[in-house]
Amino acid sequence: MPSFDEVLKEAGEFGRFQKRVFFLLSQTGITFSSLFASVVFLGRPPGNFWCRIPGAAELSERCGWTLEEERNFTVLPLHLGNESVAGECERLDVTWDTSVSCSSPLARRGNHSTGSLPLAPCREGWVYEQPRSSVVSEYDLVCGNAWMLDLSQAILNLGFLAGAFILGYAADRYGRIIIYLLSCLGVGICGIIVAFSPNFTVFLIFRFLQGMFGKGTWMTCYVIVTEIVGSDQRMVGIVIQIFFTLGIIILPGIAYLIPTWQGIQLAISLPNFLFLLYYWVVPESPRWLLTRKKGEKALKIMRNIAKHNGKFLSPHYSEITISNEEVSNPSFLDLVRTPQMRRNTLILMYAWFTSALIYQGLVMRLGIIGGNLYLDFFLSGAVELPSAFLIIVTIDRIGRRLPFAMGNIVASIACLVTACLPEDIPWLKTTVATLGRLSITIAFEVVYLVNSELYPTTLRNFGVSLCSSLCDLGGIIAPFLLFRLAAIWLELPLIIFSILAAVCGLLVLLLPETKRISLPETVEDVEQLPSHFGKCGKKRKHRDTNSYI
Repeated sequence: MPSFDEVLKEAGEFGRFQKRVFFLLSQTGITFSSLFASVVFLGRPPGNFWCRIPGAAELSERCGWTLEEERNFTVLPLHLGNESVAGECERLDVTWDTSVSCSSPLARRGNHSTGSLPLAPCREGWVYEQPRSSVVSEYDLVCGNAWMLDLSQAILNLGFLAGAFILGYAADRYGRIIIYLLSCLGVGICGIIVAFSPNFTVFLIFRFLQGMFGKGTWMTCYVIVTEIVGSDQRMVGIVIQIFFTLGIIILPGIAYLIPTWQGIQLAISLPNFLFLLYYWVVPESPRWLLTRKKGEKALKIMRNIAKHNGKFLSPHYSEITISNEEVSNPSFLDLVRTPQMRRNTLILMYAWFTSALIYQGLVMRLGIIGGNLYLDFFLSGAVELPSAFLIIVTIDRIGRRLPFAMGNIVASIACLVTACLPEDIPWLKTTVATLGRLSITIAFEVVYLVNSELYPTTLRNFGVSLCSSLCDLGGIIAPFLLFRLAAIWLELPLIIFSILAAVCGLLVLLLPETKRISLPETVEDVEQLPSHFGKCGKKRKHRDTNSYI
């Protein structure tokens, strides 16, 4: 009675079938990264704006003023009277008389009277030169409401966090592909509602839901890809990260071509409906089917995989062996009940948190290179491409653990050196900080792969989802940590990043090496993984097994 890995090897570990499924599911990375970073363009500065002044709109309409003329007549007098006031968050406390001269509306108050006129806060809203270009202008997220834009990104990350728990659990209980398809449907529907939200409250509610479903698409597609390839081909978990980076690179092009935030929102949401077609071409994970005592369906899928790969499974195969482990609904206690599982879980949770915190912190601190928003964002994504290629070149030669640790250590050193460099050599500070970004990106991408390889099949999706939820927590904390500490000392955040990365680099050395080791099927398999140098590369033998026809 063959084991699943033996059948997979005979059917083809990375043949034409797996390559097709990999390519199709990888497209999810493009849409997910676009959602992840969309706030940069959805919330881009709306250009010039100023307080809406009572009566000014009626006067502007009667006089036929352009927006520039309305601003010159209503805002410039305020600025001339008080140079510290730009007219964006305050206005003259006067009601405009619509019967005055169109060419000199303040004439009856005297030429120099504006300096002594009282000021008032904006209560009637604002006037924007580009009123539909951004959620900022759509929902008046300026002046005292500017913090609400940060809130919208925090809400999205909270959605990611909820999706990691709720949909990660659901994928382990109800199946990978069904949760993936439902998540794609949810992202598309919520994205449309976000684009046409009548108010900011509705916008936040459905942005949260879109984040939750978006996390479901990304995590389940990653797990499916990992589970249908052989142990020697699991670097596809790294390659799939390239598609995430491609989404980062493509997003500024979409935003450049589409002038409104609603158009951008629809452009990154509607493609998710196309993924529903995968129902007919992407099967359920056979590993998951075996854990749910559905061996007959799993064997049928394996025969289909072999057929598409030009292979042939023996007709005598009527069953595939799986572990004797009791199938139950996963919980956090299952991840920490045994010593090796507990150590792996705690280290991986810290690694996810640290990688996300430092990655987003470095991005926000660098501000890329300044200047053109679209070009800067494109370059920020291009910086990440070398990381995936470096991992692909090294990961099957030296293993997972060393690149994981070195990525954190180099990032730690780069952050510390950047903090100590003088301000009069900005090019060198930027170069070293970029090296730190490249290094933490390597660590960020390796943690995806290692996380999926260190959990048994029955707990894999739940384990990956729970541990990666700390990534979302790091994303929520990063802007607050960065800006509050920078207010004390500009380089203080880099010192904190350096300490966090150094600790992470040491901790990941305690993880088992999973190079060329079959994916564990049971908790017992995880407990017997080698956890020190020199014992990697051995194939794990299957122990107690049962068969399902």
